[in-house]
Amino acid sequence: MKNKLKKYYADNHKSLSDECVRILTDLVKVPSVNVPNAELGKYPYLGIPGEESKVAEIVVREMKKIGINHEIHEHTKGRANVLGYYGEGKESLLVGAHMDVVPPGDGWKTDPFTTHIKDGNIYGRGVIDNKGPLASTLVALKVMKELGINLKGRFIMGAIASEEHREQGEQDPGLDYLLKNKLLTPTYAIIPDVGENMKKIDIAEKGRLQLKVTAFGKQAHGSTPERGLNAVVMMGQFMTKLPSFTMKYKPHDYLIKPSLNAGVISGGSASNIVPAECQLIIDIRFLPGQTPEGLIAELHELTRGIEGRFEFEEQGCTYPHQVDPGNMLVKALQKNSREILGHDAEPFGMGGGTFAKGFNMAGIIAVGYGPGDDVAFHIANEYIEIKQLVEFAHMISATAMDILGC
Repeated sequence: MKNKLKKYYADNHKSLSDECVRILTDLVKVPSVNVPNAELGKYPYLGIPGEESKVAEIVVREMKKIGINHEIHEHTKGRANVLGYYGEGKESLLVGAHMDVVPPGDGWKTDPFTTHIKDGNIYGRGVIDNKGPLASTLVALKVMKELGINLKGRFIMGAIASEEHREQGEQDPGLDYLLKNKLLTPTYAIIPDVGENMKKIDIAEKGRLQLKVTAFGKQAHGSTPERGLNAVVMMGQFMTKLPSFTMKYKPHDYLIKPSLNAGVISGGSASNIVPAECQLIIDIRFLPGQTPEGLIAELHELTRGIEGRFEFEEQGCTYPHQVDPGNMLVKALQKNSREILGHDAEPFGMGGGTFAKGFNMAGIIAVGYGPGDDVAFHIANEYIEIKQLVEFAHMISATAMDILGC
């Protein structure tokens, strides 16, 4: 049956490319930009962040054309998730892509929400992140249905809301909602949100700790700074120690070493007032064996010798994870990569985070694997090679056959 599948993709490459482009063009037309509520005013075409339900309508339309059973789960009005099912059995394999996109930003040569084709690539906001893989998965479903491939397990397509931004303090309408309510419980999951031209498999991701550091000084008139304690200067003294700061950690085969970024700083209200407070937001990507408490204690040591008081507040934390590089899903992807694409797919680790982390934290084996250049994410003139969209559809179909049986 896999030979039949391979022949079908070879014989119908042009029509399958056209199908990927058609679906992707419709998906990109929906400006499903996900931003904080406070920034909605900058995007007059948005009523709420994401508006993924408008993308979900296209996904459902395509599933109905193919004849795929599906469910719609909408915790937050206007921010739906769609799950499509093909095959029956105890084991299941999910391919899960998100429907929201980042803002287009500046520097586009064409309308970011109208696809443009040039030199074998398709351009538009979301073509790689993550609507292109979504279109590929719909094409994969269509091919399996047309060929009558009888899977012994369940192939699940997930079109999921809310990956690019999550409002602090609000219920996540996407993956967290689906997992917590056991609406999505696959045996395995492929998350096509890493790029790497299908030459790498994301098996490990660092943890992420977001910290707010506050320096507390003493307010005074700007003409008599000696009567106060300048919190901005305090923070400056703290920040000068960061470049030479080395965290305590054990090296990791795939994640290598942790990282720290001082991303946002704010303090003071006027040039003639000695500021009493200054805040710094730090982003730390950490490894197995490190803890938020330990990292805060290490950073607190840097405040020694600086006059005044500092506080460290955790604003968000996700933990690192790794799956066994020898597990069945990784091996199936590697085998099919050699047979279909003609190259090896090597395991690697990421500093960024994908839906794979949420699945692994829930006890579900998930890896990141997908088409496109990793440098094409979140840029102006975002692009993906059309050929890779078809190849990815072939890859996930063949991998489903190996994992689930047929």
